[in-house]
Amino acid sequence: MEINVNYADEVLGMCICMTCPSWVNCGEKGGYCLSMFGKSACIKDEKGCVCLQCQAFKRAGLSQISFCTRGSADEQSK
Repeated sequence: MEINVNYADEVLGMCICMTCPSWVNCGEKGGYCLSMFGKSACIKDEKGCVCLQCQAFKRAGLSQISFCTRGSADEQSK
């Protein structure tokens, strides 16, 4: 998924990563589904996933989950 900066801002505006049980508050903004951000440097353990509930996830037609630990949609598609 090629993402321009305006789209990235839109995705971050819809982002619900911080409500996820796996979330670790370390200064990251979320948006892990985007290749410009990708996998979290802080989140190591999957304790649940809210990706399926995210409006950005739905609008982009994504199918993978747990982007914070498994990588962006592009990374998981390889």
